[in-house]
Amino acid sequence: MAETTAGRRERKKARTRQALADAAVRLFTERGFDNVGVREVAEAADVSLSTLFKHFPSKEALVFDLDADVESALVAAVRDRAPGQSPLHALRDHLVCARTAVRTDDPTFVLVESTPALRDFARRMWSRHEKALAATLADATGLAPDDLAVTGLARFAMEAPSIARASDDPARAMRELFTLLEHGWATTSLARQKGHSGQDG
Repeated sequence: MAETTAGRRERKKARTRQALADAAVRLFTERGFDNVGVREVAEAADVSLSTLFKHFPSKEALVFDLDADVESALVAAVRDRAPGQSPLHALRDHLVCARTAVRTDDPTFVLVESTPALRDFARRMWSRHEKALAATLADATGLAPDDLAVTGLARFAMEAPSIARASDDPARAMRELFTLLEHGWATTSLARQKGHSGQDG
């Protein structure tokens, strides 16, 4: 009975959180982030202002309701990777699946990119994710948390999606970016040059 009650309570919390996030994005997209107050978001979701702040510590956080989930998934991709799979390949596969679906014309993406406060919040959020990922990579490889191989890969993983999204085929672009990282500029660029030469011939 206790487990059933706890499960019901968690589902209710999840529904409330989702309702708040949906209302926030809808209102912010329609009227602009700076023109909507948190009280209006709470009213649109039919909850009290205090309930809103139990779920989201700030107005900006309403737009990034998956913040914790994104970080957890990044960490899990490395920590729980398949036996024999390298951290780099585990990250590549995760990012191809999880971070190439969002297009630059997505309403939430447009909202964030057009709002300075949200861009700043996103940068701070990605910085936290980067640090968590770097710590996990250090554990997975036995390297020091400040080793360039660890911090460099963590930074690359956080920046690569923005490059891939600009491509007509983001998933393919993501794989190519990781191939470049894995094999290096000299090897990758030489292979491309040979490929183009063969096509010309």
